[in-house]
Amino acid sequence: MSTFRSRLLKSVGVAVGSFLLFGVVTGLLPNPIYVRMVPRTPLDYLFLVATSAFAGAFVYQQSVVEEPLGDRFAAGGLMGGFLAFGCPICNAVLLALFSSSALMTYFEPLRPLLGAVSVAFFAGLLYYQHRRNCATC
Repeated sequence: MSTFRSRLLKSVGVAVGSFLLFGVVTGLLPNPIYVRMVPRTPLDYLFLVATSAFAGAFVYQQSVVEEPLGDRFAAGGLMGGFLAFGCPICNAVLLALFSSSALMTYFEPLRPLLGAVSVAFFAGLLYYQHRRNCATC
């Protein structure tokens, strides 16, 4: 029971920690340090919650399987989720690569699609790992 509890606490900690960290640095959780340049939408919050929940579920699943896999895919899912709910103008990496007008014209309309792909990607990874390591399935 102790190992179950520690695994669960660790995964919940990752989920809550990623929610708070990503929420603050993207301006979805209002704070005096970071000002969001585009309006917040319900989809932004949905993708923040989904990405955080999947991160916690991935950490839990990694702790219970004999042969964990998918670390790179999980990192890609986190990055995709972050780009889906983050402010495109405030993202320094994107802004260094592209102009703000290009980001608002071409990237901003694609953020919901990127979020849906990221969530599907994470769900597929969790499902694949579960099926791969499930003896009764």
